[in-house]
This record gives sequence, C-alpha cells and structure tokens, in this order.
Amino acid sequence: MAFIDYYKILGVSKTATEKTIKTAYRKLARKYHPDLNPDNKEAEIKFKEINEANEVLSDPENRKKYDKYGKDWKHGEEFEKAQYQRKQRSQHRSGQQGYSAHEYSDFFESMFGGRETSSRQGRYPKFKGQDYHAELHLGLKEVYKAHKQVLTVNNNNIRLTIPAGVENGQVIKIKGKGGQGLNGGPNGDLYIKFIIENHSQFKREGNNLYQNIDLDLYTSILGGEITVNTFNGKVKLKIKPETKNASKVKLKGKGFPIYKKEGKFGDLIITFHIKTPINLSEKEIELFKELQKIKAK
Repeated sequence: MAFIDYYKILGVSKTATEKTIKTAYRKLARKYHPDLNPDNKEAEIKFKEINEANEVLSDPENRKKYDKYGKDWKHGEEFEKAQYQRKQRSQHRSGQQGYSAHEYSDFFESMFGGRETSSRQGRYPKFKGQDYHAELHLGLKEVYKAHKQVLTVNNNNIRLTIPAGVENGQVIKIKGKGGQGLNGGPNGDLYIKFIIENHSQFKREGNNLYQNIDLDLYTSILGGEITVNTFNGKVKLKIKPETKNASKVKLKGKGFPIYKKEGKFGDLIITFHIKTPINLSEKEIELFKELQKIKAK
C-alpha cells in the first residue's frame, strides 16, 4: 500500500503549528467542498483526502503516531507487538529502537491486505459561511440621530438601524448576514465599516465638538451677548468683559451623542478669536488715540 503524505496533502511542513494546519485545512476544504464542486469526482476525492489528513494532523496524539508509523497509524500497537516477537527471534536486532513509516506500511499491508478504513469517509464537516465586509459612507449630520438605512450586499437588501454617535472608522458586526453556510453550517457575518465625512463647521473628537468663533474687539473688551450655532440649533451665549484672544468656553451637553447611551452627549468647546477692527472712521481713530493717552498716564 502506497504511503500517503498528509502534510503534502494540506500543503504544510512537518514542523507546522496547529494553527497553520487548521488554516490550511479550512482553505482547502472550502475550495474542494462537494457543494461548490457538484459532479466533480476529482474534487470529491481531494475533499476526502483533506478531511482524512486533518483528522490525523489536527490531533496531537494522532499526529505523533502518524509521524512514527505513517498513514496506518491506528494499527501501531499491532505493529509493535509483531516487531517485538520478531526481535525475540532475531537477537541481532535487539539494539534497534524505532521503526520507519515505510517499514510499518509494509507490515500493515501484509497483515491486513491493504484494506482501507472508511468509517470517516463521507462524513463532511460543517462550515461557516463567508464573512462579508462593507463600507457605509455617511455625513456627520446623518449620524447625529439614529436612523434606518437599507444596505445592498451581494444583491441582498439589508435593513439597518444606524445608532447615533457612530465614529469614523468604527466597525459593527451584523450576525448571520454574510454568506450561506456549507453543509448545514451557520451563515457568515456582515462587518460594516463607517466612513464619516464632515462637512460642518465643527470639528469632532470622540464625543466632543470644537468650534472657532470670531469675536469683535468691542464685545471682547466690554462683554455682551452673542448667538452661536450648535449642532442642534442656535443658543445665546454671554461674553465676559475683557475676554482674551484664544480663550475657551465649554457648553456642556452640546456636543455629539454618545454611542449607545441614549440621551447622553459630549460637550461643545468654543475658542474665541478677537478680530482687530479695520477701516476705522476718523472718529474711531480719534477715540483710540484718546484711549491711548489715558492708558499712558
């Protein structure tokens, strides 16, 4: 009986790790699965070989026996007993400690007539369907409130509820909305990556929003009240006298909604930039000069 190299069947080396063997098996089993290769006898044979190789190499004990005895590793005990009896008759072999896979294969063929064990043939494993990956492009204003979207993936329309507060680059998983499972296995999952495009006057960092506001010199010195835009409408804001350039003020709860925390919001941080007046009238220049004289005293 010809020796079958399970490592070669899976395309891995004899020093391959369990993870490498598992990855190689899944890739090949999906490629040659009967559901994907109907009426293909060659693929069917290949699929059985792949499963047989995996059954042996994925189990540490079975793999150890296979490395020692080869394909017919299950009959290793009979082989060792036979060899022991042979050693008793042949004293010149008493110093040998191991036996090659080729030697074992010859023994097995003579002892069992080359019979194939078929208990595991025709027993197909279940495979999870392929995971799908998609990108969904939305504007910043679209993710300020929860809303529904219909996403088309592989010609299937999937109705989604987009939670408020999703971030750029965030990935969410929709369970069971990927490819169909094979041989009764579960469906794959759908992973959606959000690409959030910001065309607003606000800068978003996490749950907080940032905004720059120009403040005229007179209001910055004397104080007053201005109207500012927030993401959810306008609000009136009091300005303290002698407000300095680049000073900041925080509007609590006026930022972006916090993901999956209904009613919770970040803050809006405003930075003031004092505008120097230009195109002054003669009267304004005269008044500034008067102020300059007062300041110099």
